[in-house]
Amino acid sequence: MPSRFALIIPAYNEEAYLPATLAAAREAMAGVADFPGDLIVVDNNSTDRTAALAREHGADRVVFEPVNQISRARNTGARAALENPDCAFLVFLDADTHLPPELLQQALAALQSGETCAGGAVTVSADPLPFYVDWLLATWNWWARTLGMAAGSFVYCRRDAFEAVGGFDEKVYAGEEVWLSHRLRRWGRRRGMAFRVLAEPPIVTSGRKGAWFSGWDFARQLALLFFCPWATRSRRLCGMWYRRPEPS
Repeated sequence: MPSRFALIIPAYNEEAYLPATLAAAREAMAGVADFPGDLIVVDNNSTDRTAALAREHGADRVVFEPVNQISRARNTGARAALENPDCAFLVFLDADTHLPPELLQQALAALQSGETCAGGAVTVSADPLPFYVDWLLATWNWWARTLGMAAGSFVYCRRDAFEAVGGFDEKVYAGEEVWLSHRLRRWGRRRGMAFRVLAEPPIVTSGRKGAWFSGWDFARQLALLFFCPWATRSRRLCGMWYRRPEPS
């Protein structure tokens, strides 16, 4: 019998995107009916109807994380999933991201094979992007496939690997998926397992940050994190990951 998996979605004030994300997730899970799975939403201290909508739109479980930090929210969801001793695989999905059924099938098959410890996917936008964001996304996809890094929008891994490396680093407020990818890749290498970034089909995420922030905002944020990696330890300095425009 195939191993059980959990699909974990951290969500902070995601009432606009979450219903469609959950519908796509449920469709993807139906496409791997031979793999029993649980759909877990982490309400990361939302002030809107995120938690209620999660329950109404198909989440098997909604758990609460009071500290508004993406790495903590992901880890809280993982702890809830791993309360089930039969859960062998974890899949992390962003709340504005649609998961193609074929991609979930590939990820679970790779983990089930015993040859892959973890991985991610090539990322595309569901929305038109400004040219500078489109270039940044293409550059990220190249580096992700070349170096073996998962984008936070889609990460899959074995339970034992996740537990061995300590999960997502809660000292950082951005880039937690990069640090996790590095540790998982190293864990797998010692055991003869690959870290696989899947190319087709890609994971489909929203382009909302391209609408919310200017080219200058992107340049300033990325330059800060590139030249001062310690800045990821400051929520204030990682503002693009936590700041949203006020509703009109």
